Amino acid sequence: MDNANALPPPGEVIVEDSGTGAFSETVRSGRHVLAADEPAANGGDDTGPDPYGYLLAALGACTAMTLRMYARQKKWPLQKVRVRLRHDKIHAADCATCETKDGKVDRIERSLELDGPLDDSQRQRLLEIADRCPVHRTLKSEILISTRLDAAR
Repeated sequence: MDNANALPPPGEVIVEDSGTGAFSETVRSGRHVLAADEPAANGGDDTGPDPYGYLLAALGACTAMTLRMYARQKKWPLQKVRVRLRHDKIHAADCATCETKDGKVDRIERSLELDGPLDDSQRQRLLEIADRCPVHRTLKSEILISTRLDAAR
């Protein structure tokens, strides 16, 4: 197997130029191969989601999985979860609850659709549980990202 196509070890994701467009990337996570790109309006070829699309997908998938796991443990009749997400940047001055007061802040809007014969208290509890998904907690916590330069091959 060509080393460039080798599976990354668990917990590691490899992203590299796909060679097919200005911003086209190949993403490898375990045995999964995905595409990432920028939309045509940003100079890309739109061959896959943009990086924020993947960020929202991670939050949405984690939210849905967390809600299903919690409902299953409680034996609640949750039949289906749909999470809709939107990302944009807003002026900090327009955000009453933000610590940042200058420039712009990132805003993610998340809405939940919960199918099944749940009562109001179960729905409210699931809304609270959504904020406990691991990706949500990661995004809300202090994040340390260290970057190093590896030798070129």
